[in-house]
Amino acid sequence: MTSDRLKIAYLCDISPLDRNPYSGGNTRIFEALKKHAGDVTILSNTWHVAEPLRRLIHASPERINLRARWRTHLLLSRIVASGVRRELANGQYDVLFGAYSFQSMHRVVPPYPMVKVFTSDATHTTYRNSEIGNFHKSSKAGRMLDAWVERCENRTFHAADLLLWPSSWMKQLADARYGLSDQNSHWVPWGANLMAPPPHVTPTELSRSRPVRLLLIGRNWFAKGGPIAFDTMQMLRARGIDARLTVIGSTPPDFHRNEFVTVHHHLDKADPAQFAVFEQALATAHFVVMPSYESYGFVFCEASAYGVPSLCLRVGGVPIRDGVNGHALPIGSGPAEYSAMIERYLDAPESYRDLCVSTRREFDERLNWDAWGKHTAALLQQAVARKRQH
Repeated sequence: MTSDRLKIAYLCDISPLDRNPYSGGNTRIFEALKKHAGDVTILSNTWHVAEPLRRLIHASPERINLRARWRTHLLLSRIVASGVRRELANGQYDVLFGAYSFQSMHRVVPPYPMVKVFTSDATHTTYRNSEIGNFHKSSKAGRMLDAWVERCENRTFHAADLLLWPSSWMKQLADARYGLSDQNSHWVPWGANLMAPPPHVTPTELSRSRPVRLLLIGRNWFAKGGPIAFDTMQMLRARGIDARLTVIGSTPPDFHRNEFVTVHHHLDKADPAQFAVFEQALATAHFVVMPSYESYGFVFCEASAYGVPSLCLRVGGVPIRDGVNGHALPIGSGPAEYSAMIERYLDAPESYRDLCVSTRREFDERLNWDAWGKHTAALLQQAVARKRQH
């Protein structure tokens, strides 16, 4: 990147200063832009003259809030976009950068030339029409609006100068669905949701004579594939292997718990004591076992940061490359396939050690926010230069 720091206006429906929504990704994107790309100003996430309605929706129960908020935002996009335009007129920005909420970018026409950028791990249409959307089911009422939503997506993405997708899966789907090209649609992997990369650690020894520690991290036990992780542990134990399972972020039901399951219902990474527990769980784990349906999955980046291989499903844009930082198994794989993969490495401990080393290398080279920030900064500089030439 050149020494010139860009002036960036950051737009999302939730402030990136709130570290909890979007699994922390909104915050990490914002911080990486500040570090590598330029001076970043957060635009307000109000609906301007329609702000009372936004507050009313936010005060509603979560099941209503999640479904109504973004669709109502899209419906009122002309009103909201005019407010965004007024905010942009008060500064002189090189880039309007939108994260996650495409509805925030819809119909926004900058008051002067600037580069418009958007990033997300999925779009409503690609998600709904994928195996992930099929697994997570959606309401019939929501499906009635699909055609309208896709038209809005098309309008928004074709008005953008750059579209940054964290996975090749998402880029391929978006390019095909919306008719995008390599000129403005790019694959730039996201990083781990960690304050700082952990130091390099010696891979935990894997042996049939020692406990085999499995780890699952997620708020929804069933959605994250908890039952398969539990049954994998049980199957290994039935084969004489001292398998243990640690769960972070959710509480399994009683029938998925026994003396070999350790549960941390919630660990706040901002609290040093709780983060130490989180770090210890990752530092001593042999495998993250999480057969979930994900658009991306920051957990897999975090596991890679600690040199812990992940075993997951080959769905969506999971950042797992087979034999590099774990294995993504075919849809339909169950405890037998996961336990067989683990036993394969139990019988080849040197191969496991090599896998741990390449897992950490994958984090160092690709799955970190510095890599994302540097790549994105270069793309922004190029786009701004092209915009200034016209």
